Amino acid sequence: MDPERWANRSPGDLSVELPEIVATDAGEAVARSQAVADEWRRTPLADRITGLRNAQIGLRDAAESLARGIAIETGKALREARLEVGAVIAKIDLTLADAGRWLADEHPSDNPHPSLIRRIPRGPAAVIAPFNFPLHLGHGAAVAYLLAGNPVLFKPSPMAASVAEAYGQIMAAVFPGGVFQLVQGWGETGRRLAIDARVRSVCFTGSVAAGRALARELADDFSKDLALELGGKNATIVRADADLDLAAAAVADAACLTCGQRCNSTSRVIVDRAVLGPFVDRLTAQLARFVPGDPMNEATWLGPLVSDAAVRRYAEATAPSGLGEWVVPGRVEECLQGRHGYYVHPAVLVAEGRSGLPGSALWQREWFAPVLAVVGSDNDDDALGLHNAGGFGLTTSVFTRSEPAFRALTDRLQVGNVYANLPTTFSPSTLPFGGLGESGNRHPGGRGFVRFTTDEQAVQWLKEGFAP
Repeated sequence: MDPERWANRSPGDLSVELPEIVATDAGEAVARSQAVADEWRRTPLADRITGLRNAQIGLRDAAESLARGIAIETGKALREARLEVGAVIAKIDLTLADAGRWLADEHPSDNPHPSLIRRIPRGPAAVIAPFNFPLHLGHGAAVAYLLAGNPVLFKPSPMAASVAEAYGQIMAAVFPGGVFQLVQGWGETGRRLAIDARVRSVCFTGSVAAGRALARELADDFSKDLALELGGKNATIVRADADLDLAAAAVADAACLTCGQRCNSTSRVIVDRAVLGPFVDRLTAQLARFVPGDPMNEATWLGPLVSDAAVRRYAEATAPSGLGEWVVPGRVEECLQGRHGYYVHPAVLVAEGRSGLPGSALWQREWFAPVLAVVGSDNDDDALGLHNAGGFGLTTSVFTRSEPAFRALTDRLQVGNVYANLPTTFSPSTLPFGGLGESGNRHPGGRGFVRFTTDEQAVQWLKEGFAP
């Protein structure tokens, strides 16, 4: 049973206990949302924009306290937390810029009668956000739903409940009562929000298992829109002609940012055998930059994992397996500079031969930790086979000096986002962001999410049928 009350501890210092959180009654929150839905949908777009601009001012004023809140509660390094809050603020500008393209009425010129195609709000929207980007990922969907005229029920991760409380107060204060509500709770609370018939859109970011369960439960309510972002098992392909220094630095960054707890983190590396040894040497050197440290220290690049359960997963991933050589063995730091927390070191396994690696859990499963599996490939076809041997399809990076080779690979990669000579984590808000297979259901976040927040209505009329 989900707890009704809980208090989080900082994963960087378990002696720090945050204020107690009380779970929200999901049904009552939905009722308040439904009660204001008609009023909010009739609110002029200009007024909705004003509300979002006021929210942006409040978020900008609170930027440093929100960043520190993220770092304390989730363990994200403060330098990264500040970037997340900056993205939250910028997201409002990007979403407003999308309004003219995705929310404006269309007037067909080739219809036999006067007509228009309009976008109509659906009603209450539930946004279920993750811990790793506790504000940014849910905020992008929330802003889009609000702009389109839908009230929002924002359920943060229970592991980021305190910083979400501060965010929610800022957002709720600038809209009419009930238009934006923070709904605190665990998995069952999110489920109740999602399956409530009064909720007409659901945006869920989380595990494949939870996403599948939601899709099954909502299958009978087929007019409810469900957007799923379910993670990735992202690969970097390093061709023989690659800039190995650039590739090694990018892989290290993409494996270790947010302690590997990003849906677009690199966890698989496919390297042409001709350069496997030199690449691994460079990668090992680059990982030396990522030393576990206090997330509140501005010099820290590698904060802790978020929970004890995450540490257990890391230990399972880095256990001896016979799949290859752990050139950088896994290591847990239970106490760091006098602070007890969930600190781990990066880990790298290298498989000279295949040794069963492509079919293993290490290659297939999303571990959400700074763990890399590196394997040699014979050529581009071999690399593609290794890459596509998995259920996820979110982000892939290719390192090569050949643009034709890169473009040829992009045509065959089963993935939603492909980058050349950039880390898999370089996913700017100026582009759509979504994946194939187990990574999602073709409702990409990032730029343009607002197009999934309304229903399309075709309207036409016989002009002569109206009284003069």
